[in-house]
Amino acid sequence: MRNEALTGYLLHQRPYQEKRALYYLFSQQYGVVHGIGKKGAPLFEQLQLFATGKRDLKTFSQINLVSAENNETIVVETDPLRYQQIKGQQQYAALYLNEILWKLLPSEDPMPLLWQHYRDSLLQLKQPLAATELRLCLRQFEYYLFQELGFGLTLAHDHMLAPIEPGTVYRFLPDAGFMPIIQVDETTIDSLQAVFSGAHIIEMEQLGIAKTTLNDWSKLHRYLIDHLLDYQPLQSRLLWQQQQRYQ
Repeated sequence: MRNEALTGYLLHQRPYQEKRALYYLFSQQYGVVHGIGKKGAPLFEQLQLFATGKRDLKTFSQINLVSAENNETIVVETDPLRYQQIKGQQQYAALYLNEILWKLLPSEDPMPLLWQHYRDSLLQLKQPLAATELRLCLRQFEYYLFQELGFGLTLAHDHMLAPIEPGTVYRFLPDAGFMPIIQVDETTIDSLQAVFSGAHIIEMEQLGIAKTTLNDWSKLHRYLIDHLLDYQPLQSRLLWQQQQRYQ
């Protein structure tokens, strides 16, 4: 890249020297791009900048803030808090989206559809949301992320392509799908993760991500996220849990 214009959102940043930062930008054009730029760019806001460099780590310059409402460009000021519009629990949710993206997405792999879903999710998180609406927002974005990563969830049949049976209990295996449990007892169910009844799986297939299926989708998505992250803890999840305890 040579002085190439990029539009995107910062997923993560770390201090780099006294006045600069290492940025992970989720760009509309190239997916995640790593670069070094002047400190002060905000999270959760659409940015325009110029990127230069042939290697993995680019140089970012002229970092500008783009208004989501009218696409006007505003020069970023030294106080990024002025542009922080996502607050409370919804800020933890936005941090969670950022963390799973910068940990799971490959560098410089364009994903324009996922970028649009991320943008729409941030705009939704800036609105007042009830607890269930917030969970629906997260599950829907995770669904699109899994599709982009090649982990589309198949709910119509089990790992042997047999139809899901409502009276059967299944275990979900990320690399295979739903596997029927032949002998079911309370000890077996308690010892296994991601266990679902066939009736619930059929309901998930028919209704999609909805209020009535939300708990099952949340369990399924969490198991898949943990698998993709090799069961490493998410800092945003830990912060969210700490915030819940002190409320």
